Amino acid sequence: MRGSIDKSKELLFVTYDLDQALRATIQEMRQEVEALDENRLLNTSSDDLKRYLVEKHSVLPITLQRDQWYADHEDVPVDVRHDPMRWIDDRSRPAMVPGERVDVRVPFEGEEELFYAKANTFTMNPPRAAIEKNELLLRFESPADQPRDVRALVDRTLADIEQHLGWQRPMIDAHNQGLPSAAEQVVQQRRSRLLSQSQRAEALGIPIRRRADAPKTYSVPTVRRKVTATLPPATKLQFRPEPALEMEIYEQALKIVQDMTYVMERSPEAFKLMDEEALRQHFLVQLNGQFEGKATGETFNMGGKTDILLREGDRNVFIAECKFWKGPKAFGEAIDQLLGYATWRDGKTAILVFNRGTETSTVLAGVDATARAHDNFKRPINWPHESGFRYVFHISGDTNREVILTVLVFHVPT
Repeated sequence: MRGSIDKSKELLFVTYDLDQALRATIQEMRQEVEALDENRLLNTSSDDLKRYLVEKHSVLPITLQRDQWYADHEDVPVDVRHDPMRWIDDRSRPAMVPGERVDVRVPFEGEEELFYAKANTFTMNPPRAAIEKNELLLRFESPADQPRDVRALVDRTLADIEQHLGWQRPMIDAHNQGLPSAAEQVVQQRRSRLLSQSQRAEALGIPIRRRADAPKTYSVPTVRRKVTATLPPATKLQFRPEPALEMEIYEQALKIVQDMTYVMERSPEAFKLMDEEALRQHFLVQLNGQFEGKATGETFNMGGKTDILLREGDRNVFIAECKFWKGPKAFGEAIDQLLGYATWRDGKTAILVFNRGTETSTVLAGVDATARAHDNFKRPINWPHESGFRYVFHISGDTNREVILTVLVFHVPT
């Protein structure tokens, strides 16, 4: 949105077209993504990169802070050569008489350049004002023998400026609301293109030499926003394509697990004395019935062992811990344990919390608070469920290797 702006004339809302400037902002975002080093882009979490782009390229509309305005008064000589009611021999040069100057300053929040942007709706008689250090400056001069009603002039000018700012806001709101989808589209388009290129290069069976002129690092361009958006961190290692785990399989396994709730409700006497191991065996029976016996208990994986591990070929598509609720501290340790043996192949995980004798609302509140306070927590996922939550965590030491964690709370009969 930034351009060559002549501020000397103090004309507002006429310098450049806001609609074109907003479209140019989207184009700048596309160019930034295209300029990213390919390893930098592929090794960065897509969601983190999207949030960075949205933060950087969103536009903050101007808000006048009328409650913080103030005025300065000064006795100054005033030029009256343009006053047709005065007798002046030579109007080609200043004719100074005693007078006064009133400066009214109104602080504002938002991007200064918007004062010079013309909205789709505008007038042919734009307001005038100066912009100095995040303050709108209205200056009024009058001769001592003809004092002006400054307050009326201030109110009229500010009302005119507010009207123009009001015409801008729907355009800015539409831009900001469309940014997330635009950012996701441009990121995914380049990721898909780079991954396809990588697969074709590997299919050649010939070593690929890196171009000598290929960028080794990426420097973040100067941001015009007052709050600087920071590009998410990413490893500098060469990106290697990793197999994507099927979300459909994950959801299918969770559906089988959740159906055990109905079994417990229908046969409470059979479950009220069961410990973690016995309960886990029931879940395994159901999973193996649907996944051809590939769900195993106490299977070693990376740095520890998990209660339930579902494998498809050489891939772990579902790993889960089964824990009785023993308070937030123990639940936090369960998260640590799960992340301790999860790898990049284990993008889908779960913790099955068995609750016996505690109010369900207390358990759910403890689960959510503990998960969000964990050092590896990144963000929640919108997953409406009456007795569960879904989050994104990262592997320790690498914020871009993300793990989806679904927590389900089961009421076990007492």
